[in-house]
Formats: sequence, structure tokens, C-alpha cells
Amino acid sequence: MAEYTKPLPVTKGVASTFWEGLREEKFLYQRCRGCGRSVFYPRVVCPQCMSDDLVWEESSGFGNVYSYTVVYRPVDPRFKPDAPYVVALIDLDEGIRVMGNVVGLDDPENLRMGQRVQVEYHHVTDEVTLPMFRVAE
Repeated sequence: MAEYTKPLPVTKGVASTFWEGLREEKFLYQRCRGCGRSVFYPRVVCPQCMSDDLVWEESSGFGNVYSYTVVYRPVDPRFKPDAPYVVALIDLDEGIRVMGNVVGLDDPENLRMGQRVQVEYHHVTDEVTLPMFRVAE
């Protein structure tokens, strides 16, 4: 595996189960047993009802583009070789909204809001796997 030189997320704490799931190519999110709400990003209590009875569930990894931007001039020079790249808000089928890159596009300008995408897993180090999205077939 080539050395990864970009910033890495903190994979400890309340989100550790999420990051462990990604290493196993599973996109995990929480569901509140108190009110049934899907919860993402990982939390200690439900933001809807304040219950601490949260369980982990696996997402299908499919969703729709809610919004996106194309980055042509990254602020951090470590991302310059990737430009232009897409940063998108994705509404997953389970009712959560996540942010991620949409990869594999011939022309980033061809992406459309509402377009169907699916998660793919990028193992960037032995410890960290990043979720990215690709237009669904």
C-alpha cells in the first residue's frame, strides 16, 4: 500500500465502531430504540429524543445526491493532484445524510442532484478505510 499523505480522521471514541465497520467494508449508522430515528454522525445520545439506547445497523450503501460542489482549487495542497473532485451530501436509503466524495466520474460537471450513488471503500492505510461514492449502475 502506498503511503497516504492526506489528513486522516480520528478513529477513536464514540465513532470507533463506525470506523471499524468501514475496515470490514460495512457502512454502519446508529438507530435509536427510543424513537426509531436513524442517527448519523455517531453520537452518545439521540438528537431527537435524547435516549442513550442507540444500536448499530448496516446501511445498504445506496442513496441519492442531495447536493454537491466541484472543487477546482483545494485549500490544502495535498489535495491538489485530485482536483477537480466532487464533495457531496448523500441521502442514504436508511434516512441519514452523509458527506463524501463522488469518484469515478469522467466529468464532475455531469453529476446531478438526485442521481443514484453507492458507497465504495478506499483502504488508505492499514487502520483507515474511507467511504466514497460512485454513480450506481
